[in-house]
Amino acid sequence: MSPDGAKRDGVRPHLLYLALGFPPAAKSCAYRMKEVANLAVERGWRVTVVNLDEEAWLREFGLDRSLAAQVSPSIKQVLLPLHRPDFDPDLQHYSWFRARHTARWLKFRRRIEQISFPEPVWGVYRAPLERALEKVHLQDSADLLMVSPAPYVTMAAAWRFHRRHGVPYVVDFRDGWSVDVMAEGEAFARDSPRGKWDARVVRDAQRCWFVNDPIRDFYAQRYPEAADRLRVVRNGWDLDSAPSISSSAPQPGSGLKFTFLGNLKLPYSQFLVLIDAWKQARTAEASLHGATLDFYGYIGAGYASGANAYAKTIGQHGANGVRYHGPVPRSEVAKVYDDSDALVLALPGGRFMTSGKVYEYMASGLPIVSAHGYEHGAADILEGYPLWARPRSLDVDALRQAVVDAAVMARSATVEQRAAGREHAEKFERRRQLESPISELEDLVIAGGDR
Repeated sequence: MSPDGAKRDGVRPHLLYLALGFPPAAKSCAYRMKEVANLAVERGWRVTVVNLDEEAWLREFGLDRSLAAQVSPSIKQVLLPLHRPDFDPDLQHYSWFRARHTARWLKFRRRIEQISFPEPVWGVYRAPLERALEKVHLQDSADLLMVSPAPYVTMAAAWRFHRRHGVPYVVDFRDGWSVDVMAEGEAFARDSPRGKWDARVVRDAQRCWFVNDPIRDFYAQRYPEAADRLRVVRNGWDLDSAPSISSSAPQPGSGLKFTFLGNLKLPYSQFLVLIDAWKQARTAEASLHGATLDFYGYIGAGYASGANAYAKTIGQHGANGVRYHGPVPRSEVAKVYDDSDALVLALPGGRFMTSGKVYEYMASGLPIVSAHGYEHGAADILEGYPLWARPRSLDVDALRQAVVDAAVMARSATVEQRAAGREHAEKFERRRQLESPISELEDLVIAGGDR
């Protein structure tokens, strides 16, 4: 449905999008945010994005200007100069207290940050975010507000804006605040400060989006009165990130290239198991002689980016073909897949964790090694993928065998098998995931925000 019926005085409806992490921020959430905004524009909305400025993201994960180039030029952006002082690399900006007592300064800082909202680092930005929404609305009144946490302080700004102006809002949780996706349980009690905020935000939201069924179901059980307003809106893969499906196969005797692409968030102990399994497989199996395990993407953020225990371990295993290449601009993602023979899906968590990369990995049509728990959200998505090496556990022996199995697949996979992998991924193309939910938002505006 087109939003034409929601026009006021011939003006297209206005979506105000509070999206911290929107391009050019080099964050995984940026892909989803970009497509939400672009698709809304294509369907007739005027869109204004409120985000942090480039300096803020440069301090954290960095910038990806190739991703920003894919944002519709009609989208207005309001960029706020809110910069994390704990990521400030300039020692001249440090106070005497911070320079001499860094740990005490940081502990004191974290307490201050949570005075206005119970979230470390970001809570202090509540007031600036609220003012930014007010300013945009004063200049061009919004018909719908969408907020995409984390950070979760954005929800407080959206809720306050709704209470003042009556503008309906939608929360794209992506994961979920009150659920611990790693420990698979409640992250905080309902009567805690965070619990009270979570409850009021869900209570007043027109819709809440989640990336998978387990998280949506958790919220439905926690807030049964809101269950009919909770939706699963999965992540997906983008057409520009998928490589070609060709008949080319690794040359006999050539070293296979195994690739990890994404933000490396694997628990360090689990990461060491993966490296050990790789080392043993590469040493013992003739099919893996000369093979490489290449890491692309972000390892840590801010001052710890690329300079931590993970990066050190990778550097220590260069003789075993383990290498780190750093972040990859969005425009070069397809080439990374084109140059790979197999992929390593290394993820933390369990059934509440899906990860956006699993969809992109499947769209490549390449063999995929699962380096995550057996009962995992990504495993549910991979079920039926024809080139999947799934270990029974996360011990060294099981992972070593999965690497070997993937190597066999890489050598023997046919064009038809790779095409079948792409076909398995087709239904998860990002726009297919977003079209129906965005259409529902149009209906909300046309109906005047009625639930």
